[in-house]
Amino acid sequence: MFHYFARLDEKYDLPIYPIALFSFDRPQREAPTRYQVSFSDCPVLDFSYAAIQLNRLDWRQFLQQRNPVAAALMSKMKIAPEDRPKVKAECLRLLATLRLDPARMQLISGFVDTYLRLDATEEQAFQKEIDRLGLVEREQVMQIVTSWMQEGMAQGLEQGKEREITLVLRLLNRRLEELDETLVERVRQLPIDQVEDLGEALLDFEGEEDLRHWLRQIPLKDS
Repeated sequence: MFHYFARLDEKYDLPIYPIALFSFDRPQREAPTRYQVSFSDCPVLDFSYAAIQLNRLDWRQFLQQRNPVAAALMSKMKIAPEDRPKVKAECLRLLATLRLDPARMQLISGFVDTYLRLDATEEQAFQKEIDRLGLVEREQVMQIVTSWMQEGMAQGLEQGKEREITLVLRLLNRRLEELDETLVERVRQLPIDQVEDLGEALLDFEGEEDLRHWLRQIPLKDS
């Protein structure tokens, strides 16, 4: 903190109020807020800074604060294990009331989902917490949860396609030796169903021309 302070002071020559935001889960003992350098005959430095230690804050005290930062940081506050599903639901309820633009909503809700990962049992309790909300709040929260699911499915499909393409290209390189870069790019443009078809067809290839012929028979689709 002192090094950050000194660099900013040197660069901007403006008054600086130093604040440290601690987001670690453990330890829960109070973090230091002071840095001192002294010698037996000379006290050289006594630098103090404010500290916000999330794991020592009670998340309940932030439930009524219409603040997107509070909604995000509640997920890193002091939470009893049995309260994790409730806190996640409350974070989303608070977010839903703020009517943020889509980009900010995605950023903050993604933070909550990342730092409050629930197991299967907790997910059931989380769903029950959502069901207790009023109709409007429940619908708004479910929109956020649905966006998580859609994003997860999209990422899963993309990752699955990339794995299949990598495997097929490795097999092609072993069977046909090193492929021309234009052929590699053409294979990467194939949709997932055609990648799977190529994985079967390549077993009959004897040379690079067989691959070129196979690709010529396949119309290029959007992937």
